[in-house]
Amino acid sequence: MKKRIAILGSTGSIGTQALEVISAHPDQFEAEVLTANNNHKLLIRQAITHKPNVVVIGNEALYEEVFEALNPLNIKVYAGEKSLGQIVSMESIDIVLMALVGFSGLKPTMEAIKAKKQIALANKECLVVAGEILTHLVMENHVDLIPVDSEHSAIFQCLTGEAPSSVEKLILTASGGPFKDFSLSELKKVNKQAALKHPNWNMGDKITIDSATLMNKGLEVIEARWLFGIAAEQIEVVIHPQSIIHSMVQFVDGSIKAQMGLPDMRLPIQYALSYPRRISSNFERFNFQAYNTLTFEQPDIKKFRNLAFAFEALKSGGNKSCILNAANEEVVKAFLEEKISFLRMPEIIEKCLSSVSFIQSPSFIDLLETDKEARAISKEMI
Repeated sequence: MKKRIAILGSTGSIGTQALEVISAHPDQFEAEVLTANNNHKLLIRQAITHKPNVVVIGNEALYEEVFEALNPLNIKVYAGEKSLGQIVSMESIDIVLMALVGFSGLKPTMEAIKAKKQIALANKECLVVAGEILTHLVMENHVDLIPVDSEHSAIFQCLTGEAPSSVEKLILTASGGPFKDFSLSELKKVNKQAALKHPNWNMGDKITIDSATLMNKGLEVIEARWLFGIAAEQIEVVIHPQSIIHSMVQFVDGSIKAQMGLPDMRLPIQYALSYPRRISSNFERFNFQAYNTLTFEQPDIKKFRNLAFAFEALKSGGNKSCILNAANEEVVKAFLEEKISFLRMPEIIEKCLSSVSFIQSPSFIDLLETDKEARAISKEMI
């Protein structure tokens, strides 16, 4: 039977590529639910093409336009944040692809887990903010949480068939972004246009800026801790500019498994949707002759301090990672709006980490308050 997919965030980079995967395998998948926050015109076009059962537009002011466009096709249209939490429990959904960006994905993810849906997780911020709460929910509801990030998908694949006790460390690879070899004085002059030119990956604006500051890798370190139940001390980050090895696992006997492939997000998306099977694809194949040199180096955490902040937040525990994420979302937004400089971003994040009230064992309500407080401090500094 076809797997029926709910794509939360269908108009973003992950969502649009997921629809490419679904289109390429009409015998395997179908889009059951599509959602967007503001990009209603693209949502309408996607719905006309893929004919889902339901669409949700987050911005309620856009409901009428979406409804009028899709009602003749008998596609149900809902609006608002509450609708997102409700539609994930639909019986007709087999897999929820969580492709919403940032903190906004947390509550719908929790609702999908409670509804016992298989989750294909492309929203790393959920586990960054509330890793302990989410992992407990996953265990209580016996739900599969399949990573979509290329690095975590790589580790997930490398761990297949291996005993947890055999793992010595996880090695996350990072391209280093467009400014890997820049000096601090050069980083002071970096602008938005340059930061959005990632050397290898085609991603959304937010994650592209996070990659340029190495915050994306910091968030992935925290995500890996919760996905794979491993200590911060057992996670290493290595700069690999070619982005061919997506990540590695080192085992207690000293052997290392690596997952390789061309940098194409459709590959981990397809793996997550088809899991536990592999299905064929027409994606371009890796050619060893085209990549006769693969290089590795250590990240420079003096220049790219966000990676160090992430490790510190993970080791501190409590609500520190929530503070980190909220501050980062605000500074990235401000940088994209050209309100602050590239190097001002880590300065504001560092101030928030030291200013927001620390809670050792936060509840969900505590995390909501932490998020609110960190954003307020960030905005004041911006």
